[in-house]
Amino acid sequence: MADQKHFISCKDYLVSGEEFDLFWHPEFEILETKPVPPALDFYYSSDQYISHTDSKETITEKIYQKVKEYMLGKKISWIRHYKTSGKLLDVGAGTGDFLNCARKNHFEIHGVEPSDSARGMAMRKNISLAKKYEELNIKKFDVICLWHVLEHVKDPKAELDKLAGLLEKDGLLVVAVPNFKSFDAEHYKEHWAAYDVPRHLFHFSQNGIQSLFSKQGFKLITKKPLVFDSFYVSLLSEKNSTGSSNYFKAIINGLKSNLKAKSSTEYSSITYFFQKR
Repeated sequence: MADQKHFISCKDYLVSGEEFDLFWHPEFEILETKPVPPALDFYYSSDQYISHTDSKETITEKIYQKVKEYMLGKKISWIRHYKTSGKLLDVGAGTGDFLNCARKNHFEIHGVEPSDSARGMAMRKNISLAKKYEELNIKKFDVICLWHVLEHVKDPKAELDKLAGLLEKDGLLVVAVPNFKSFDAEHYKEHWAAYDVPRHLFHFSQNGIQSLFSKQGFKLITKKPLVFDSFYVSLLSEKNSTGSSNYFKAIINGLKSNLKAKSSTEYSSITYFFQKR
């Protein structure tokens, strides 16, 4: 711990109310959450953990599901610019909506999802998900996607080694993560919802993620901003900081984040497209 500089302390607003510290990674421009709880599953045990539900009961959930539906098409169109078909693996597939969209666009779909409840919801959409990599019956994939997954992984380097082994020689690796150098991150500071401790174990900047992937043998092809994320993250951050959802402030700060990012490129979340070197 001596070689790591403290960056910020954040609270778990979703489950435990506990506080965690973020430290600079000694090698990359990346932040690490400390300590890592031994029983992480407990921290996902909330019906408010929205990526593991299809609920449309609250206003926030309705907005989230509508935006998600729109963005599914955008994500597939980005991928189809490089790959129009083939074997596609979604890591952290949630309830299977992205895979369902990929299937409709002529991809052979496969997915990994550790959550039992999320896999059950995917099964009702006729999408069978593996619980872990070892259960996959395909050894090589043309496209591998991690939509807001890498930040949850205990060892990103080991994960990238595993993904490199699963990816075809000319395959496409698509990774979306929050960006702690965005305007909304700097504005909300310890209340920024995308820190989401301790579920998010690592926190990435653009330089950090590109350095990490480069050292693990991947070449960056392009980047795409996830412009809706600034609004959703700002909405959750407002609740973290004030105790109530302030839609007006969230919209203003989400808009500010995107406008500032037009020149700085520091969007709230960014999708990176990589190929093996």
